[in-house]
Amino acid sequence: MTDVEGPVYEPGHGLLRGRTAVITAAAGAGIGGATARRFLEEGARVLISDAHGRRLKEYEAELAAEFEGVAALACDVTDEAQVRALFEAALRLHGRLDIVVNNAGLGGTSDLVDMSDEQWSRVLDVTLNGTFRCTRAALRAFREGGHGGVIVNNASVVGWRAQAGQAHYAAAKAGVMALTRCAAMEAAGFGVRVNAVSPSLAMHPHLVKVTTPELLAELTAREAFGRYAEPWEVANVIVFLASGYSSYLTGEVISVSSQHA
Repeated sequence: MTDVEGPVYEPGHGLLRGRTAVITAAAGAGIGGATARRFLEEGARVLISDAHGRRLKEYEAELAAEFEGVAALACDVTDEAQVRALFEAALRLHGRLDIVVNNAGLGGTSDLVDMSDEQWSRVLDVTLNGTFRCTRAALRAFREGGHGGVIVNNASVVGWRAQAGQAHYAAAKAGVMALTRCAAMEAAGFGVRVNAVSPSLAMHPHLVKVTTPELLAELTAREAFGRYAEPWEVANVIVFLASGYSSYLTGEVISVSSQHA
């Protein structure tokens, strides 16, 4: 099947067998939910988290009906106490931690001239500060565990290129990229790799419903394949970065798009 006909959903190959993972913002249809499913298909045990408790429990039940080794705990990444509790729960459940996927982020559209302090701060606190809090917690757990580990952050092509109305989100995602590179240099000494994915347009049915056909057509026209990415296509790259196939890769931001500049 060619790309023109559509992407092929590959079966799992046991790439993460025996590994344990924490994934933030993983309550359903987006990249986090797709990553949780792909990790389970690859043999990992997964603790999913999200700030939306009801949706999180529903998705936990959906996954548990198909897979073993899935658990869920609500977590608001802007709350340090909740972040600590999430990582303590992962260690309590599985006795170790191998992979952390920092997927939590918050967007919005507002021209800078009209943007409020609250709009700016909220996007930065979830998207950049939340990634910092979870990365710090992961590094502490990995250093204490003494067996290495992997962190994969979710950035965005907007961290590289300009887009009107996205100053807060672009600044946050550029910060995630810089955080990824610096954390990688610090963590290499105790066997931890830190990388990021940088998607452009990954859509799911809920997002499609709230996006005008005109905007969706404009956005997809910019993509090399003339379509948006499925969340699981981004998740596939996250699997690669979490697996042994990327054992010499750290401090990198991988564009899951043709729009890296």
